Amino acid sequence: MTLVQMQPRPAHFDAVTGLAHRTVHDAMEAAGPQVCDDMTVEVALAVMAGSLTDHLLVCDEDGLCTGLITRAQLCAVRDGATYTDRVRLRDVLGDRGPFTSPLTAVAEAEHAMRYCKLTALPVVDEHGSALGVLALAR
Repeated sequence: MTLVQMQPRPAHFDAVTGLAHRTVHDAMEAAGPQVCDDMTVEVALAVMAGSLTDHLLVCDEDGLCTGLITRAQLCAVRDGATYTDRVRLRDVLGDRGPFTSPLTAVAEAEHAMRYCKLTALPVVDEHGSALGVLALAR
């Protein structure tokens, strides 16, 4: 797997070492669809289908990113024995995160994603607002 770079940006160059240090900011995709955590699983799946995406950024009522939800996660919930049409995204996500900063080195973020078996990771600013998504290529 390699990182997807949707909008190439110049890498940061270290004049002392002569090496380019790519940050998450250099490799992230645009944020894409963002939904509120009170949305139901069925509506979220419909939003994914309509936007042709495999993940959604989930925000709370204050607009702060609470996490990222994938189609696979939602389908697993929907197909579960305890599923009802009242299940909300906040019930599926649980705790906030994981997230990464736009200043994190790409290599470090990629290593963490592989370790945690994540295909996409929200990129948030210092206030918790979503800036984009770092995604591994398939």
